[in-house]
Amino acid sequence: MAIGIFELIPSSSPDELKKILEKLSTKWGDVVEDLESLEVKPMKGAMTNEVFMVSWPRKETNLRCRKLLVRVYGEGVDVFFNRDDEIRTFEFVARHGHGPTLLGRFPGGRVEEFIHARTLSKTDLRDPNISALVASKLRRFHSIHIPGDRNVLIWDRMRTWVGQAKNLCSDEHLTEFGLDNVEDEINLLEQEVNNEQQIGFCHNDLQYGNIMIDEDTNAITIIDYEYASYNPIAYDIANHFCEMVADYHSDTPHILDYTLYPGEEERRRFICNYLSSSGEEQEPKEEEIEQLLDDTEKYTLASHLFWGLWGIISGYVNKIEFDYIEYSRQRFKQYWLRKPQLLSFYPSS
Repeated sequence: MAIGIFELIPSSSPDELKKILEKLSTKWGDVVEDLESLEVKPMKGAMTNEVFMVSWPRKETNLRCRKLLVRVYGEGVDVFFNRDDEIRTFEFVARHGHGPTLLGRFPGGRVEEFIHARTLSKTDLRDPNISALVASKLRRFHSIHIPGDRNVLIWDRMRTWVGQAKNLCSDEHLTEFGLDNVEDEINLLEQEVNNEQQIGFCHNDLQYGNIMIDEDTNAITIIDYEYASYNPIAYDIANHFCEMVADYHSDTPHILDYTLYPGEEERRRFICNYLSSSGEEQEPKEEEIEQLLDDTEKYTLASHLFWGLWGIISGYVNKIEFDYIEYSRQRFKQYWLRKPQLLSFYPSS
C-alpha cells in the first residue's frame, strides 16, 4: 500500500503544501491530478533541513515524470539566519540564472524546481576537471550583486552564535568548548586577518552536496543559500577546502578525516583556476596566488569556529539524526591544533 505525500513529508501546514501542488498541477496541465500518486524520496546528507525529491507522473505514461524538491525547514534552525532574507536571496540568485526556481512557500518549508543534474560526491571534489569547473563557478557566484549593503557578516554572526550557544548548552558543554573565551578568539582572528580583503557574495557552505553538475553540458549549479552573505572570498574558499574532509553519506556522517584536507598543490590548483576564470587574458600573478593561498589558510580557522558553534546550537535545537556535538568537538579540536601554525600572533598563554 502506497503512503501519501502528506504522510511522508512532515509539514506544519499540509493544507498549504497541498494548495501549492494543486496550483502547479493546473499550471503544468500534463501531470496527473491525483496527489496520492506522487512518489516521494528523502534525500540524504542534509543537516539543516529535510529534503524530499517528488516524482509527479504525467498523463502520458511514455513521458518522464516531472520532478520537484520539497524542503522542510529543520526545527529551531531559524536561529542561524533570517528566513525571509534567505528567500529573497534564493529568488534573486534564480533570476540571474545561478540556481533553481522557487515554486512555492508554505509555513515550515518551500517547493523548488528540481534540477536535472547530479549532486557531487566527496570524490568529485578531488577530480581536477570537476574542481576547475567548481572554482570557475564560485568566481562567478562571488560576483553576484545582491541589493543592499555589502557588509561582512561572519564575525558578528559568530558573536551572536556564541551568546546563543551559551544560553542553550549545559554547563558541561559550556566548559568543554570554553565558550566563555570563544568571543576573544573571534576578536583575535578578526584582527589577524583584517587586511585588504576582496569581498564577494559568498555561499559559506560549499560542501559537495550543495554543488550539482549537468553531465551533458558540464554546467555547475550551486544550491542552498541559507548561510549566504557578503564575506571575504578567502573565507568561502577556505570553507570549501575544509568540506573536503567530510563524508555526509557515510554511516558516521559527523566524523571528519583531516588527512583528506587538500595539500598545497591541490589548493594552489583550485586558486589558480579561480583567479584565471575572471575573463582576463593575463594569467594571475604569483604574488596574487600566494596571497590568496595564505589568506585562505588563515580563514580555515574562522570556518572551524563558525561550524563548531553551529554544531553546538544545532545539537540543542535540531532533531535531524546527526551527532552535532561530536562534529563540533572535531571542528574546535582542529581550530586549536592549527591556530599556532597559521597565526603570526599567538599569545603565550
